Amino acid sequence: MSNGRLAMTLVADYIRHMPAPSTCHEFCVGVTKKIYQHYLTPVFHAWHREKRLQQLLQHPEERMTASAVVFSRLRREIWLVGDCHCLIDGAYFDNPKPYEDELAEIRARRAKQLLANGMTIDEMLRDDPARQAMIPRMLETMKEQNSTYAVIDGFTIPEHKVPIITLGFQSHELVLASDGYPFLRPTLTESEQLLMKQKSEDPMNIGTFKATKGFFPDNHSFDDRTYIRFQV
Repeated sequence: MSNGRLAMTLVADYIRHMPAPSTCHEFCVGVTKKIYQHYLTPVFHAWHREKRLQQLLQHPEERMTASAVVFSRLRREIWLVGDCHCLIDGAYFDNPKPYEDELAEIRARRAKQLLANGMTIDEMLRDDPARQAMIPRMLETMKEQNSTYAVIDGFTIPEHKVPIITLGFQSHELVLASDGYPFLRPTLTESEQLLMKQKSEDPMNIGTFKATKGFFPDNHSFDDRTYIRFQV
């Protein structure tokens, strides 16, 4: 299981069991503790656990990392922890990583150079060499994880980087989604159609919409997809 998938599993388990009246602060503290405790798994000797924690402190790129968009029914709030987004009655809200556009631009420039030099899109999709051009910068930005931007990774979340959207007590239609849907729409069908249009017209994601990765052959998206729509 990848670090990202393991983090997602732990976060989902925490949300499933957390008290309904929890505040955003309590969620951030609690879910951080959940991930941190996993780093302290007793199968390792205490000395090795301490060494591992020091390694994770210095190398955020090795941590289990996830994002979450959470709706608190009792508090009538939406919390955006990490790079996720939502629609509230059609109005769009997101919380992108501050370096994402820069990284995507580095990759797009390199991809266009490689295409101009004769490499095919199919070749690039299978072994994205343009992505390698941005990896050094990406690793630099990851050192800012839970400093200049928030994620869930077992280390203290800077809560001032977590938007809290408060809803009124009238009826609302909400869509919560991961960034695997770059064009979020009020229905899953519309969001999927725009995703497939992007895949058809620019599978490398280096045109009008730029991303840090493209559509791997046979994949329906370039990133994880989560979408839920409901009324409150």
